[in-house]
Amino acid sequence: MPDSLRTCFSETKINGLALRNRLIKAATFEGKTPGGLPSEALIRFHERIGQGGIGMTTIAYCAAEADGRMHENMMFMHEGIRPELERLVRTVQVTGAKVSGQLGHCGSFTKSRELSRKRPLGPSKGTNPLGLGYGLGRVEAMTKPQIREHVRVFGQAAAFMKSVGFDAIEIHFGHGYGISQFISPKTNKRKDEYGGGLENRMRFALEVLGEVRRVVGDDYPLLGKISMTDGVPGGVTYDDSVRIAAMLEAGGIDVIICSGGTSSMNPMLLFRGDSLAPGLIAHESSRLMKIGIRLAAPFMFRSYPYEETYFLEQAQRIRDRVQCGVCYIGGVCTNDSIRRVMDAGFDFIQLGRALIFDPDFPKHAQARANYENGCSHCNQCATLIEAPGGIYCVERPANFE
Repeated sequence: MPDSLRTCFSETKINGLALRNRLIKAATFEGKTPGGLPSEALIRFHERIGQGGIGMTTIAYCAAEADGRMHENMMFMHEGIRPELERLVRTVQVTGAKVSGQLGHCGSFTKSRELSRKRPLGPSKGTNPLGLGYGLGRVEAMTKPQIREHVRVFGQAAAFMKSVGFDAIEIHFGHGYGISQFISPKTNKRKDEYGGGLENRMRFALEVLGEVRRVVGDDYPLLGKISMTDGVPGGVTYDDSVRIAAMLEAGGIDVIICSGGTSSMNPMLLFRGDSLAPGLIAHESSRLMKIGIRLAAPFMFRSYPYEETYFLEQAQRIRDRVQCGVCYIGGVCTNDSIRRVMDAGFDFIQLGRALIFDPDFPKHAQARANYENGCSHCNQCATLIEAPGGIYCVERPANFE
């Protein structure tokens, strides 16, 4: 076995947490939390991922508060779901995998019918396209007291996640969700100390990171997912992301995950392959939103043909800039790609669709030198997040039965 593959499949640590290998299941919302409750299907899904040999799996979407959900069928961190979450974590840990929870907040990107406020909150006034069909199209700017309250809420949620047994927490700083709405100049038009230059736009993110670190302690693993670029004019750029990574390192993050794109403006930059639009239209419940997606599809769902390791060149810039751990994500479906990423000096690799296609990816890749995953990148799995039962591989529907 080449040294780079041997490295990938050898034991490693994140801030003292031992992992059996360097492969991590990416945080992909699976649509298996009806009514906001972790279901048996969610437990079985991640148990199966653990049985396939992954080093750590990531549970998404762990909203910091009820209003932090995109919709009411996402879970938020509160005592009412403690028994289910504790059982989920324990069940997966029995397989030998560690369990991380992705802590995030949707900010203004919501269509939740259970929103407690009249309008969603963001860094600035604006429009929420996701909520147009639900009476939530207008966004209000957060006041400074509301910003401070959000920081506190993130801390409370992190303390809860640690208490139910999560081995690590991944803070979501990217993809157009709440924290990244502050980071991006596309959505942050504030004139106070939370807007303007990148240092100011990063203030909320660093305050959240500082509060989470305070409540979980210095010896608890914290990962952070960033968007290296928003993929739209006027948004975060690849150059910005190198500085963002350095700021997060200085703020105490253990591992930076180098992703890209925005769920609200340019999701295909992350996904690559076949367009998400047809599947999203098919499973959207709002007739008005179906029309909206169809009209926006040519602009929002751009064409990015799939290729292996499509973020590697830009992620390498971050790897070269920081001393903390760096996790690569984006187009790793073969052992050749694993070797390429490991040889470039990355510490971890996150996998998403490839694990839905083959939950035994880690075992198969370790056993077969020329392993190729076989995922066609049709992206139909990702469009099933609001379908009954949630996501599954349409080519291999029996994978998680």
